[in-house]
Amino acid sequence: MSATTDGHVADSHEVIRVRGARENNLDGVDVDIPKRRLTVFTGVSGSGKSSLVFGTIAAESRRLINETYPTFVQQFMPQLGRPEVDALENISPAIIVDQERMGANARSTVGTATDVHAMLRILSSRLGQPFVGSPQAFSFNVPSVSGSGAVTVAVGSDAGREERRSFQITGGMCPRCEGLGEVSDIDLDELFDRSKSLAAGAITIPGYSVDGWMVRGFTESGFLDPDKPIAGYTEQELHDFLYREPTKVRIQNMNLTYEGLVPKVTKSMLQKDRDSLQPHVRAFVDRAVRFMPCPECGGTRLNAGARSSLIGGVSIADAAAMQISDLAVWLDEIDDPSVAPLLAGLRQTVRSFIDIGLGYLSLDRASGTLSGGEAQRTKMIRHLGSSLTDVTYVFDEPTAGLHPHDIERMNALLRGLRDKGNTVLVVEHKPEVIAIADHVIDLGPGAGRHGGRLEFSGDVAGLRASGTLTGRHLDHRAAVKPSVRSSTGVVEIRGASQHNLRDVDVDIPLGVLTVVTGVAGSGKSSLIHGNLSGREGVVVVDQSPIKGNRRSSPATYTGLLDTIRSAFAKANGVKPALFSANSQGACPACSGLGVIVTKLGISASVETVCDLCEGTGFNDEVLAYTLDGRNIAEVLAFSAVEAADFFTRGPAHATLARLIDVGLGYITLGQALNTLSGGERQRLKLAISMAGTGAIYVLDEPTTGLHLADVDNLLALLDRLVDAGNSVVVIEHHQAVMAHADWIVDVGPGAGREGGTVVFAGPPSDLVARGDTLTAQHLRRYLGR
Repeated sequence: MSATTDGHVADSHEVIRVRGARENNLDGVDVDIPKRRLTVFTGVSGSGKSSLVFGTIAAESRRLINETYPTFVQQFMPQLGRPEVDALENISPAIIVDQERMGANARSTVGTATDVHAMLRILSSRLGQPFVGSPQAFSFNVPSVSGSGAVTVAVGSDAGREERRSFQITGGMCPRCEGLGEVSDIDLDELFDRSKSLAAGAITIPGYSVDGWMVRGFTESGFLDPDKPIAGYTEQELHDFLYREPTKVRIQNMNLTYEGLVPKVTKSMLQKDRDSLQPHVRAFVDRAVRFMPCPECGGTRLNAGARSSLIGGVSIADAAAMQISDLAVWLDEIDDPSVAPLLAGLRQTVRSFIDIGLGYLSLDRASGTLSGGEAQRTKMIRHLGSSLTDVTYVFDEPTAGLHPHDIERMNALLRGLRDKGNTVLVVEHKPEVIAIADHVIDLGPGAGRHGGRLEFSGDVAGLRASGTLTGRHLDHRAAVKPSVRSSTGVVEIRGASQHNLRDVDVDIPLGVLTVVTGVAGSGKSSLIHGNLSGREGVVVVDQSPIKGNRRSSPATYTGLLDTIRSAFAKANGVKPALFSANSQGACPACSGLGVIVTKLGISASVETVCDLCEGTGFNDEVLAYTLDGRNIAEVLAFSAVEAADFFTRGPAHATLARLIDVGLGYITLGQALNTLSGGERQRLKLAISMAGTGAIYVLDEPTTGLHLADVDNLLALLDRLVDAGNSVVVIEHHQAVMAHADWIVDVGPGAGREGGTVVFAGPPSDLVARGDTLTAQHLRRYLGR
């Protein structure tokens, strides 16, 4: 099998044949991808890698698999449309392992997400002493309930007769915290102003306006005097206001349920996942509530019965709290033939955690707290021991969040999947991963409408000699700066003890570029996010999802659209609302979406471009108005670079300049936000927050999703931020960023229990010259020393 210059590989039966791929920005890509090989897809961010791998190959594989199920089953499955491609042949079932964060449900843990906790529950129900019940007796998601109800007798001469019988469900949920492991202590003074009456706006909770239904439920309930200051309430009035149990009341001829303020707020805000809340609500929760481990279960989520059953002196709560590497040792000590098959499966799964570099986690870790890279590797667990072969594994930057030391282990896992006879497709930028590829497919030459074309298809040596942007930068190395900036002061961190941190004291210098590094799980994020984030003047720019719907775009998120609409309105003497596809300017046929969605029941919904507005989303009246010869639809179709040439001054140009500055010049103003990658989301947030000066910027792995050629641009951007009077703290593994730093804080020496200390703090030159940490070793290797 050999590669050809047009991207095709000999022997068509041994390749995935892609012809005319046009998904998103792909420009009719034709390419052959070798099967049962490790293929790495490269190219600048936005070049079309994900559109080819995920949007075309993996999407079509899943769609075809779904079609094999009966139509009755298909109606309950995601409805997937056929990707834009002329031909796609010889594809095998695809298993997608991406970086989407695992469900942030407060009840989801590493153990429940990987089924390890389910196996532990079975083990405890068989071997635990004293015996407390079936596996559900060890589940913190199952409450203990007893009662009676009607049942139908369905045997013998009494068949069909209904009678009442008692029942009991014995679960392991802690009754105090309801299986959440923590309780909240509410600062009542953050909920209301005691000096005011309800009618005067005493309640200070977001969404509780005086004339809104939330407050009228209190003022018109009959329990409270709306004009009486809360400070003057009697004991009974205060109880009714804060804690009254749900009570039926009649307000304006409607039967409603009245409930005290504290339980009402607890249900509507406090019991929801914090990250799912709107920013202003999240800020309120952070002010008003202090969360602490449940005093009854000690944060284990389990009731006393579940905690009392032991296996060799260890309860299921103890096992779940162990570092997984320690859990493996404990499991090896259990020897009971009656549970041998269960133990074998449990040991294998736990060993997979260690093999994949996650041995520092514990099973009781909330899955929503995992980083994108940790979530991706956790999803890999179920596949590592699989006996399936001839399937296609699809990975999205599997090295995200990995220290160079950990990348070697990831490479071994990728090769192991390939050696089992599988096709492994990896979207990746790291040279260490590109180096192990059997085949490389490079897309470009640029991003967005300037990308989407096949630049190279062949082996790594061929890529290096190809002259493409990726080929030219494959061996590029950043250098340690000859001189570093001097700090203008420090931010002191004292006694940091979050998670695995061991009472850490460290000074973070101001006015310089500081890089915090260390192996995955060493405690970097705990140190910075746990002690620096939240302080006055600290701006955190991460990769978390941006709230919005399919109508949200970079123009709406940055506020550009308001400026653009105002400019159009002023130029044409009409109202700004006319230039909104969500308001007066919407096309009447598609309601501003630009497409007509036809739902076909069990078949995939079909989206067709709206004939009336031709996909713009605007009505004819709006499109007739122009600004410097362009209508609103044409402006929203501009890339940030094109828009900056159009808006040459004013706040719009300033915002566009920042988008270009962070490497997002290729995204279009009207592009849907949900099409942005995690790295693009982070850079979009950075562009917005760059407006001010004098801040401390905290960036979490900003090189995620960045091509080798873009890393230099990122370093220049970080320099500009510092030179403008800011302090920049970057949590990062990329050696180029480490080398470019003014100051490095290295956390380690290992992960989990073996980490949690600062093993080096100083300039990069000292780390390279005298450091003996894993970071020092890999940085020296990167610099060729």
